[in-house]
Amino acid sequence: MSSEFTRFCKLADVPPGSSKAAKLNSTWVLVCNTDDRLFAVSAVCSHQVKPLVNGRLRHCMITCPVHGARFNLETGEALNLPATKPIATYEVRVVDDWVEVLV
Repeated sequence: MSSEFTRFCKLADVPPGSSKAAKLNSTWVLVCNTDDRLFAVSAVCSHQVKPLVNGRLRHCMITCPVHGARFNLETGEALNLPATKPIATYEVRVVDDWVEVLV
């Protein structure tokens, strides 16, 4: 298991209010830019393994576009049914205009 940050995308590729998914080290990761912060979480909903990539971002939360489950982007906590389990969160940083994620 790697303990190093991996380049994810250019910072310009994730403007405010958007998200971008990519596979890092065999894990689907979603980087979200909301409320003047970057978050990195699992790109897959814990409810029925559906993609979160088109989920609505608002107030440091993402809403699953399939069943409406909401997750806290900072902690991964499931905030409402039908999800009961959290999603994974990852450390994220910006270096030389690159978004990097620790998976």
